[in-house]
Parts: sequence; structure tokens; C-alpha cells
Amino acid sequence: MEDGEFSMELDMAVRVVHLACALCRRVQEGLVSADNAQVMTKDDDSPVTIADWSVQATVSWILSEYFGSKNVSIVAEEDVQTLSKPDSRTLLSAVVKTVNECLAEAQRYGLQCPPSELGTSEILEAISRCNSTGGPTGRHWVLDPVDGTLGFVRGDQYAVALALIENGEVVLGVLGCPNYPLKKECFDYHYKAATPKSSQPCSDTFEKGCVIYARRSYGGAWMRPLVHGDEKLEWPNSASLVRVSSIDDPALATFCEPVEKRNSNHSFTAGLAHSVGLRKQPLRVYSMVKYAAIARGDAEIFMKFARTGYREKIWDHAAGVIIVEAAGGVVTDAGGRPLDFSRGIYLEGLDRGIIVCSGPILHEKIIGAVYASWDSSSL
Repeated sequence: MEDGEFSMELDMAVRVVHLACALCRRVQEGLVSADNAQVMTKDDDSPVTIADWSVQATVSWILSEYFGSKNVSIVAEEDVQTLSKPDSRTLLSAVVKTVNECLAEAQRYGLQCPPSELGTSEILEAISRCNSTGGPTGRHWVLDPVDGTLGFVRGDQYAVALALIENGEVVLGVLGCPNYPLKKECFDYHYKAATPKSSQPCSDTFEKGCVIYARRSYGGAWMRPLVHGDEKLEWPNSASLVRVSSIDDPALATFCEPVEKRNSNHSFTAGLAHSVGLRKQPLRVYSMVKYAAIARGDAEIFMKFARTGYREKIWDHAAGVIIVEAAGGVVTDAGGRPLDFSRGIYLEGLDRGIIVCSGPILHEKIIGAVYASWDSSSL
């Protein structure tokens, strides 16, 4: 790939996300066909699986080996509390097995394999190493090992998200989307299901899975299909530039929002959509795949307005934000201000919600609608 600032870091990030996606695909196949015994519930009632811990351990180990453990600061979602409990031995054993199976294939992705299998303590250490809180100075990797775990468990959309923040600014982002259809018409069919089965444009075996990435001053956002079978990762020769949609008429725009109501107010976004003139039904999509949809031009708008008390975390947005912006889109809070990734693990100072658009015309209309309707809302 071309040289330049953060080129080495981007190369490593793209490779490790590809590897993590391969891990997730194997685990998801087992979850969907089994009884979900490997799904746990965290203290905040959100699900977590062996894939979450296994991806975090894998990414942490590779970044630490490549850049040096003393030089790597990683902000990530999971900890080892659940895995360290006496009744979690079977779960921990599954994580250890999954990580070692994954790392054994690292060379296919141009990455270093460990000289021997990692032990339980080494894997717990790799997970625990991701305990940085970020901040306004220094360099911090930000990882969501499986964004959209509920979608992952259900065999639906999810993402592996990795970003790099330097001195409070996101400088590169990589989104791995293993279940994302490569063809727009397949994405449309998957969510709108308006085509009779006899004339489906996309079968159950349609090609899916991609990695989308961007870095500061790299000239846009890029996408590459995931590797399959025994294929080796060859990039960036096989990557293609992606751009946001040119649609700026609200009546023609496609609008995405989170599936879960726990951290998103669907009724408020429905009111905004109506006032702006959005006519299509919203696509409720798990995970940061919504950012990928905007960047690829498959949708034009993503809005999220969390309920009172919910705090947005940086790993849920960092990679997606830089990718959408590099593809020509606009991302701000509901007051029109850029998101601030310099204040720790939360997006502190967030004004009401998050608005992601393919262009400034739609963005300005939504910002105006928020100001017009906010006082009458229940948020």
C-alpha cells in the first residue's frame, strides 16, 4: 500500500481485522447451530460470547507483539471478570482454544504466529491489557471486538471495529462486516424483503463479508471483500474506493437506526423522519454496519438518540466516523458539533444524539428538525 502517515498502522489494522472476522465467522456458525450455551450476560444485561473475548485477546496479542506491549495502549469493551470465575472454566477453555486456532492461521493474513500455543494466563493477560481509558494525549487503539453481539448471536449483522486515536483525534478506522452483502441490491433485499421468493435477486449463498477502512489523508474510504477458504489476504490491490450516496431528497433517502430500543428512542426518530420528509421505512440494523451502509452509499442517514442515562462509548463510533467522513459524509452530534474522542471511554459532552448523513443538505435538515422538536420530546 502507499506510504504516508499511519500507513504501517493501517496495514496492521486491516490484517488483524480480517483475521478477527474469520474467527467470528467460525464462532457464529457454531452459535447459530447450537443451543447458545456459550452466550453470557454482562452486568448491564448485554450479551457477550466467546468471540468477544477471543477477538480481544487475538487483537491485543498481535498489536502488542508488533508494536511492543509497553508501547501499546488499547481501549476495549471486555474484561476478564466473568472468565475468571470458578464456574467459567468451560467458557475460558473455549476462549483459549478459539484464540489458538485463530492465531495458527495468522500467516494467511500476513501476520506473525506465536512460536507455540498461548496458555490460559497469557490469553487472560492479553484481554486484561486492554484497560486503557484513552484521553486527550498519546496514541490509543480503540477496539470493539464484536459490535452488535445480539445480531451476532442471531446470525444477523455485526462488526469488528478497530480505530487509532492520536492526541484525541481518530486517525484511522477499520470495520470488518462479515455478514454484509457485497451487492447493494442484496443489502436492500435483506432488510426490505419486498421481493417475492420466486424472484429473489439474492440467494442464501450470495457473496457477503467485507472490510472497510480509512486513514487520515489517505484519499477516501476503501473496501475489500473478506477472504474465503484457503485464500490468502492480498491487499490493497483488490480494494475499491467507496463513496456516499448523492441522494439529497429526503423522500428518496434511506434511514437507518439501531434495532434495540434499550439505548435508542425509536419514537423520537420516527417523528424527526416525518418532519424532515423521510418517506421510507427505517432499516433497523445491528452494529456499526450502519456506518458502513452510509459510507458505501447503501443508505443516506443514521440517527441515534439514546434514552436518559445512556452514555455513548467511543468504541461504538470511532472507526465508523472516520470511514464515513473519508467517504464524503457528515457526522456530528445533534447540535451540529463534531464528536469528541479525547475525553476517555465515553463521548462526553454529546449534544442529545448522533446524526450521520451522506451529505450536508440532509444533515442540515435533520439538525433543524431536532431543534424544532426537541423541547416537546420526552428524552
